[in-house]
Amino acid sequence: MAELIVVDDDQGLSGMLMDYLTMSGHAVRVAGSAVELDALFAAAPAELLILDVSLPGEDGFSIARRMRQMADIGIIMLTGAGEMVDRVVGLEIGADDYVTKPFSLAEMSARIEAILRRRRARGANVMPFGAFSLDLKRWALFDTKGEQIQLFPTEIDLVAAFVTNQGKLMSRDELLKLAPGNGSDPIDRSIDKRIERLRRKLEKQGLEADIIQTVRSDGYIYKGPLSRV
Repeated sequence: MAELIVVDDDQGLSGMLMDYLTMSGHAVRVAGSAVELDALFAAAPAELLILDVSLPGEDGFSIARRMRQMADIGIIMLTGAGEMVDRVVGLEIGADDYVTKPFSLAEMSARIEAILRRRRARGANVMPFGAFSLDLKRWALFDTKGEQIQLFPTEIDLVAAFVTNQGKLMSRDELLKLAPGNGSDPIDRSIDKRIERLRRKLEKQGLEADIIQTVRSDGYIYKGPLSRV
């Protein structure tokens, strides 16, 4: 269970999210403005904010920037514009993820769970991924020289999903739940494209191309550390 706050002046949307996420086991409160959010947060901090960009008074970007300075908290930005500038600005100010309206409740839940896992893993040990090391505290992958491999957070999500399920056959649905991407449809087969891109990046850095193995029609499996090229 996590303490969540939904910040959106659309009461219908806030209520729908609160009901769905409460049924998923979370404690959810709602606010319609920065003033209401500040009052809720002062009464009891939250672990994650679902924060609309367009709010009356102080906007979501300003709130996110301010909250990042106040507390260690996860932030998902909501935007109705669907424009790249909103997404870029949201991530630059420290948001963990963004979701464009309209969205499915299942997609939102998957993104929330991915962020919570990422944040809660910060105190865990470094784990091997092939000859490389996955630092769960920094949520980053490092090569044998200690240099960070440049991967997107969603790609680190995939690496972490495999590392923490070593030797287990992972279906596409399981991987999408553990590592939701930034696509609009969380149940499509985009996971295949994401894994292929990840493989290419890893191979360029010296890892075997088949470190993540495909099991036709069933999914993918990571069997453990492999040798470098």
